[in-house]
Amino acid sequence: MSEKFNKNNKKSTEDSGAVLEGRNPVIEAFRAGKTVDKVYILDGCSDGPVKTIIREAKKRDTLLFFVSKDRLDEMSETGHHQGVIARVASYEYADIDDIFEIAEKRGEAPFVFLLDGIEDPYNLGAIIRTANVSGAHGVIITKRNASGITPTTVKASAGAVEHTPVVKVTNMSRTIEELKEKGLWFVCADMDGEVMYKQNLTGPIGLVIGNEGSGVSRLVKEKCDLVASVPVRGEIESLNASVAAGVLAYEIVRQRMN
Repeated sequence: MSEKFNKNNKKSTEDSGAVLEGRNPVIEAFRAGKTVDKVYILDGCSDGPVKTIIREAKKRDTLLFFVSKDRLDEMSETGHHQGVIARVASYEYADIDDIFEIAEKRGEAPFVFLLDGIEDPYNLGAIIRTANVSGAHGVIITKRNASGITPTTVKASAGAVEHTPVVKVTNMSRTIEELKEKGLWFVCADMDGEVMYKQNLTGPIGLVIGNEGSGVSRLVKEKCDLVASVPVRGEIESLNASVAAGVLAYEIVRQRMN
């Protein structure tokens, strides 16, 4: 999980990825070799993470601006800038082949997150973070009716978007069919499925997480090999999409370790 994903020379970009807010996302952008054009820092702030950002910016001839809190508040889209905002090259999406290259490099069976209509950019960022820490090799999202990589996504991912390839596809059902030809099989999260602890979740696998409200779409669910549910014992009937993704991901991790 330590390798840094290099997205150089990718064609698909998203202008909304041009702003990073928060200390950790900015530090991770520098560490991942991303082109950071400008950094705005709260005037008078000089703690450890800020010193790291200033040092990295100077190494790369990044323009540094020390500004007031009011100025940072005006620039902020998330409301949680932590005294640091950076402008970077637009986010560059990966290709599916990049995911398989990482799996091959690690000597592991591919493990991929597929997000079918996640609309909340915070949820998207949280799931990308989970994908990274659970050892998944990439995340696939849809182009339509779903969130792309935004400043909120980057912030919520805690820098994971700099290390985890994110692929944007037009048709999730068709993508699943293509990945099946590469040897993957698929499990989708749904409360009507069999409890995840009773299922074999090993091997090259794609974990499908659906929309926050409507869940996995019918067409995508039909393409999946298994439908798994997370056992619920309280009065609330379902989990937040990002939490469900984390619970299922770590059952996959547990089974892969065994």
